[in-house]
Amino acid sequence: MKIIDFRVRPPLKGILKTAMYANAPRRDRFTRQLGLKPAPSARKKSMPILLKEMKDAGVSRGVIMARISDMLGSISNKDVQDICKAYPKLFVGIAGVDPTSRRAALQQVDDAMKAGFRGITIEPGAYPTPLYADDRRLYPIYGHLEDRNIPVVIMNGGNAGPDLSYSSPIPLDRVAADFPTLKIVLSHGNWPWVHEILHVAFRRSNIYLSPDMYLYNMPGMDDYIKAANSWLSERFIYASAYPLTPLRDYAEWFVRLPLRPDVMEKCVYKNAAGLLRI
Repeated sequence: MKIIDFRVRPPLKGILKTAMYANAPRRDRFTRQLGLKPAPSARKKSMPILLKEMKDAGVSRGVIMARISDMLGSISNKDVQDICKAYPKLFVGIAGVDPTSRRAALQQVDDAMKAGFRGITIEPGAYPTPLYADDRRLYPIYGHLEDRNIPVVIMNGGNAGPDLSYSSPIPLDRVAADFPTLKIVLSHGNWPWVHEILHVAFRRSNIYLSPDMYLYNMPGMDDYIKAANSWLSERFIYASAYPLTPLRDYAEWFVRLPLRPDVMEKCVYKNAAGLLRI
């Protein structure tokens, strides 16, 4: 079974300066809290080992996202682009955008798409000046993306801001309503607001959920799976959030989940392939 992993951070370039590599004890503590063992490739910061782990996991493509964040560490669009160029058959890129200047942000979007990126990521609560997802400074960007049929990945869940309010699903509901044809992927699946975000996704057909590491034996897991097996089957997206979970162990666990075979194929490949135009 082919898998597209929608959130992978390989040990290369500026990614090595982010918290998940620069603070390895914190990363490994989180991995063990989930009941998993840290990936050898992450601990050794080894790209050859990661490539083998991807092959063993059945991951045919990994999605790398840029980031603008003092809290978590930034990943530049240039670094993501360079990695994707070095491994064109393995990785695709999602570009970051700085919302502090409207005109500059829209130009960043246009430049990123010309450079081969497949979408834009916005991490409102992780920006140097934290924002909520429905902050009006983000609205010109959402409109620009909607007009051009460019998907947006919003990190909204888990450690998504200075406090829990930044992961509230209510601002997302407003954004999805105000931009009804904008395809919105919620990285981290808006966990821990599981019931609330499932309600939002039920009423807003442009919301996609990708709980990634917060699916692994976490509270709410069965509710995500129940939705994926029914009305959310075409809007549920697989991701590991590597290196916070090991690629192979997470994939082996996921493919044993009680998802119907047709739904499993959608979740691990088809849904992401459609969004990314693969």
